[in-house]
Amino acid sequence: MYSTRGYDDDESTEAYIIIDKVQPDIEELTPNMEDNEDAESKKSETPNLGKLEYSLDYDFQKQELKVEVIQAQELPAMDMGGTSDPYVKLYVLPDKKKKFETKVYRKTLNPIFNETFIFKNLPYGEIGGRTLVFAVYDFDRFSRHDQIGELHIPLNSVDLGKVIRELRDLSPPPGEGEAENKLGDICFSLRYVPTAGKLTVTILEAKNLKKMDVGGLSDPYVKLSLMMNGKRLKKKKTSIKKCTLNPYYNESFSFEVPFEQIQKVQLAITVVDYDRIGTSEPIGKVILGCNAAGTELRHWSDMLASPRRPIAQWHSLKDPEDGKPS
Repeated sequence: MYSTRGYDDDESTEAYIIIDKVQPDIEELTPNMEDNEDAESKKSETPNLGKLEYSLDYDFQKQELKVEVIQAQELPAMDMGGTSDPYVKLYVLPDKKKKFETKVYRKTLNPIFNETFIFKNLPYGEIGGRTLVFAVYDFDRFSRHDQIGELHIPLNSVDLGKVIRELRDLSPPPGEGEAENKLGDICFSLRYVPTAGKLTVTILEAKNLKKMDVGGLSDPYVKLSLMMNGKRLKKKKTSIKKCTLNPYYNESFSFEVPFEQIQKVQLAITVVDYDRIGTSEPIGKVILGCNAAGTELRHWSDMLASPRRPIAQWHSLKDPEDGKPS
């Protein structure tokens, strides 16, 4: 039912420069636990999560912080094959409003990113109270992305009068209770047939949804809206699943989208908690299209690169108030 297509080679060209590094044998990765219990317990106290190299350059006139994610080194293997599919998320605390993501680099523990991002509207008088966060993840199409590690850079500890370039060890990610996404995840497939101008969306399931009812459950359904230029063209919705935070749907919906419009439309998928008496309340949403970013853009691009083939993927729900189509 799920497609397992990977990314096209040109999406992560830089990563392929170093993919051919010899990986250690499984025997080397698995020490004799019985003979080395003490050594292993010491290792577990300070796990080696790899390193991240970055640079910071603050523009005092524009009040902008330019951040370059340069490379990661010696990342731990998160996949069965002894590699990872790493990417980096960046955001500034405490507001966390603006987030950026690098590309995903396939099957490497030493990705070279060389990607630059700019955080705007950061007055010098306020920047001392902000903390820049780099969160390194392992991409997984069919489950929640595992966080490998992170870096917190308090900007009051940085000399913004010069360009900073550092290579630092990653720290362990936050515990499950502090996990970044608390709204839940949704899995759906996208299929586009250019000759017929037909977009088919199959809502498969959702999991770990936010509790919306007094009893600690929700009555979720999924609303689909096809948008263009900020206007809703068509909308559809799934059935309602009562009293669950892990609904299973497997319901398909089709939209007529001519080939000349497929790069102009947006698809908004919103999980809503049904309320028979009051107002139904949105839990979270995902917006896809050619002007999306990160995981959403990758899914849409994969769909366009594989016409007539359903491409399934998990997405983390985002705040329904963020990133409304405009």
